[in-house]
Amino acid sequence: MALSPTLVEQLARARADLRIGVPVVLRDSGGGLLVVAAEALGAERLAGLRGLGKPVLAITARRAETLKARPYDGDLARIAVPEDADLAWIEGVADPADDLSQPMKGPLRSEREGSAELHRAALKLAKSARLLPAVVAVSVADPHALAASQGLTLLDAAQIAPLLEGTSHLHEVIAARVPLELAETARLHVFRPEDGGEEHYAIEVGRPDRAHPVLARLHSACFTGDLLGSLKCDCGPQLAAALKRMGEEGAGVLLYLNQEGRGIGLANKMRAYSLQDQGFDTVEANHRLGFEDDERDFRIGAEILNRMGFSAVRLLTNNPAKVAMMENCGITVTERVPLKVGLNPLNEKYLDTKAKKSGHIL
Repeated sequence: MALSPTLVEQLARARADLRIGVPVVLRDSGGGLLVVAAEALGAERLAGLRGLGKPVLAITARRAETLKARPYDGDLARIAVPEDADLAWIEGVADPADDLSQPMKGPLRSEREGSAELHRAALKLAKSARLLPAVVAVSVADPHALAASQGLTLLDAAQIAPLLEGTSHLHEVIAARVPLELAETARLHVFRPEDGGEEHYAIEVGRPDRAHPVLARLHSACFTGDLLGSLKCDCGPQLAAALKRMGEEGAGVLLYLNQEGRGIGLANKMRAYSLQDQGFDTVEANHRLGFEDDERDFRIGAEILNRMGFSAVRLLTNNPAKVAMMENCGITVTERVPLKVGLNPLNEKYLDTKAKKSGHIL
């Protein structure tokens, strides 16, 4: 029927389910997997999982490296959940918050038999839902029957793979004039993805000539820096400096992309901050959580620029990798415009890590 949800809509439903602790069923030609986000798992559902079989805790290789667990599947490890393990055990393995105070997590036994493809899809799904990349999973022989009997979302792993790897198509919802303190001629464009994810914004200053390279910045949302004035990063000063520069030149476009915490979400960013308080740098904290250095997808920015009619930019950034990403997405970068602002005693180590480990020119 025309009223039934599309695959994109089913995927959005699955993300929402995982965030509130509802299981999701994944399937492939070999069978199925019932998965629950580790951080949202409750005692009753853990008992339900055990009633179906022997659960495993799937974590990324980054998290496994911290735990000294063997990632036999390459980019992930399937940790057998002991029969006497409770929610605290699962949380301790999935979340590094107490790694230093409780370093002994094991012994951890990694499974190596059978395929890990569905576990891999489950971890990608958890990441896309801005959750910790850790899921508790049980193999099921008849995924269709289980999903139907329990009213659970059922997804085909092969069908959702391109959606998890790609970006959702964006639609411009509306644009309106919003005079800003630093750029009075600004207009705010709102772009909404088809998959129901977070909206992204473009602040267009003046009337930039589409036939010439536009002064542009790809700015990832930073609630703590942009809104609260956090001194742990340089995001707020960069946002203000970019808008000021565009206001002075009379033209520009700032893309405000909702990819908080380098794409891991605000909650996980705060987890990383907590780990930084324990002595880890930004990259180390991300790895301990199970994430890569940077989980952002700048293809979103390239699509917005294309939708707005821009094909060439003068990019306000200290990150050469951003220049390369834009070029790879078909946006010509005619100039990298430095944006060195915001250094203070409380973010000096953070900026040093960006320079040494992420290649920023500071």
